Amino acid sequence: MNLTTFSRPRRHPLALLVAAVCLVPQVADAQGTMADYKRASELPGLTRDKVAGDRVQPYWFSEDGRFWYRMNKADRGWDYRVLDPGTGRVTPAFDAVKLAEALTKATGKPHEADRLDVPVIASKCTPESIAFRGDGKRWTLKIDNGALTEIGTDPEADEDRGSEDRRNRFRRRGGERRDASPDGRWTVELKNHNLFLHEKGRPEAAQITSDGTSDNSYEPRVVWSPDSTRLVALRTKKGGDRKVTLVESSPKDQLQPKTSTYDYLKPGDDIPLTKPYLYDVLLHEGTLIKDDLFPNPWSLDRVQWQPDSRHFTFLYNQRGHQVLRVVDVDAATGEPSTVVEETPETFVDYSQKTFAHIIPDHSKMIWMSERDGWNHLYLVDVNNHAILNQITKGPWVVHNVERVDDETGQIWFTAGGVVPEQDPYYIHHCRINFDGGGFLDLTPGDGTHDITYSPDGASYLDRYSRVDLPTVSELRKTEDGSLVSELARGDWSALLEAGWKVPERFVAKGRDGATDIYGVIYRPTNHDPSRKYPVIEAIYAGPHGAHVPKRFSAFHWTQSLAELGFIVVQIDGMGTNWRSKAFHDVCWKNLADAGFPDRILWMKAAAEKDPSMDLSRVGIFGGSAGGQNALGALLFHPEFYKVAAADCGCHDNRMDKIWWNEAWMGWPIGPHYAEQSNVTNAHKLQGKLLLTVGELDHNVDPSSTMQVVNALIRADKDFELIVFPGADHGAGGGPYGDRRRRDFFVRNLLGVEPRSQ
Repeated sequence: MNLTTFSRPRRHPLALLVAAVCLVPQVADAQGTMADYKRASELPGLTRDKVAGDRVQPYWFSEDGRFWYRMNKADRGWDYRVLDPGTGRVTPAFDAVKLAEALTKATGKPHEADRLDVPVIASKCTPESIAFRGDGKRWTLKIDNGALTEIGTDPEADEDRGSEDRRNRFRRRGGERRDASPDGRWTVELKNHNLFLHEKGRPEAAQITSDGTSDNSYEPRVVWSPDSTRLVALRTKKGGDRKVTLVESSPKDQLQPKTSTYDYLKPGDDIPLTKPYLYDVLLHEGTLIKDDLFPNPWSLDRVQWQPDSRHFTFLYNQRGHQVLRVVDVDAATGEPSTVVEETPETFVDYSQKTFAHIIPDHSKMIWMSERDGWNHLYLVDVNNHAILNQITKGPWVVHNVERVDDETGQIWFTAGGVVPEQDPYYIHHCRINFDGGGFLDLTPGDGTHDITYSPDGASYLDRYSRVDLPTVSELRKTEDGSLVSELARGDWSALLEAGWKVPERFVAKGRDGATDIYGVIYRPTNHDPSRKYPVIEAIYAGPHGAHVPKRFSAFHWTQSLAELGFIVVQIDGMGTNWRSKAFHDVCWKNLADAGFPDRILWMKAAAEKDPSMDLSRVGIFGGSAGGQNALGALLFHPEFYKVAAADCGCHDNRMDKIWWNEAWMGWPIGPHYAEQSNVTNAHKLQGKLLLTVGELDHNVDPSSTMQVVNALIRADKDFELIVFPGADHGAGGGPYGDRRRRDFFVRNLLGVEPRSQ
């Protein structure tokens, strides 16, 4: 399809042109015009401060159960309010007019009552007075009569500095004690890559290891048994020394180019190998533990002794991330055994879903696992090496354990999908007992949540929102999650009056015909359902997360692109994170998939609902992993995607950082790495392509992009390339790169010369 010969779209009867405070209707006769560019550039400013009550900052009185807070107003000012939890009554925290007058008089500078910004010193506030910072000073305000007093240097700052000094001293002492035995009798020193044991009161030291070398050295810190009779040390063999060399073509301080290098292991490279060493101080005997259960560590850490000093445990993650194991070692025999392990056919999501909490008596452990197909928590018997019970259960996932209360036997955690009728990506804060009973969703509202607890933990502020719902703020009781009071509900009336287009949440079935795929649609403010709009997908399919926005924002950067005459979408296809294990496993040794079958079906379903989405003109763009995805769209799905802009892409997974790529593509390096490479497949290119890269990219080796360039030239393919001198990762998203990308889409999807009308 010749993208430069589109017929001129029919006239739009009404468009919205950005003015100083509102979007003024104006006749428009095309997309991608100067008016569209102007509206796109002014959209961030237009939407700023147009929502009231979506930012609530909490404070708790130090000597009273009452709660007070400040809430933003649409005109950049703040309202200050007090809530009585007993009655639910809300009153003004102080007289803003009196405070403004007092500040004006005290400082000689004008202060407006409806524009006050009072940075509160929370610990110095009482029910009778408020302490705050302003105009470079500290003040107290008497609430009853509005009397203002300058308090000079804030004692709290001195207290904080003193506390920090104490913490630093503790850290320094702790740093020394880490190598000292709990009874203070012994200390360990690293010298010439080996360990030496010092006994208090004796000048000579005993060498307790002799096999350490510069390439296989012991680490300086050891882990002592509680009874001070044994210690565990770690010896680490060096890994590869691959370095990436960069050329800075245009340095600011000299004419000639500069080169620089940095350490950068890539998939398949040798990695550091750590093994544990057990030493008995009383018997003067030591040995490397037999490594049958941990032969090839990606990592070996979290060494913990039992309180009785008879055993210690550590966490072993095997290279390739298909074995995650807690190993128990009998200190008397040095014999290792398995407490609990994960051995999936695909991968353990070690960077996002690893949690192992051993309770103080070392008899039980909270363990995170996807063994039942969803990320959940389990209670493990450490002594008998058995799972006692599954703590959380159901078709939803635990995201993060925030706190384990060993005394009450409760776990506080965040989760997604706990409310079946809600978007499964919404974050909810929950509590549950070790035995799996007493489950409580503390945040039932339909949206994604974050919470702030009161100092005594008795209550919390719950804020939740959606892309189509401004933030709602509620005060709730921690005991049962019951609502005390709704403090604020975001008011977006000024934003809507300005012509803002609400993003649409959309759900469609994926490739299996059963799984829901979630995404968001952004339309221009002058969207006309009777017209046709090219569709552009903003893609990032990195398996480490889910990437479609869930929280409310008055401005999404994708909305500026839509203003040029496009419909922009974001989608989380299969292979991304925070759904079922099967959903995530699609990425395993299969990053080229990028969820495209689900994305394409999703857009087709959306276009059936909204015929203004023109799927004969689909573009795509992304950076980093999204850059790999964007180019992959043209290589592997040219029947659907016609135009792509790929920034700083990791186009060949053998060229990118080791930890990220081996996590999903596996180890050892198999033929699938080359088979899925954008370099290997560059000869398949169809459609229009823009490549961008910073010459000083420290995240993704910029040679990854240049190897694509080389392959495209060899295949005699047309494309555009921008190399940004002196720029690092993500340069294509900077002002010049963003403008060129917008022009690229206008030229190749709308068929007009950018900004020519």
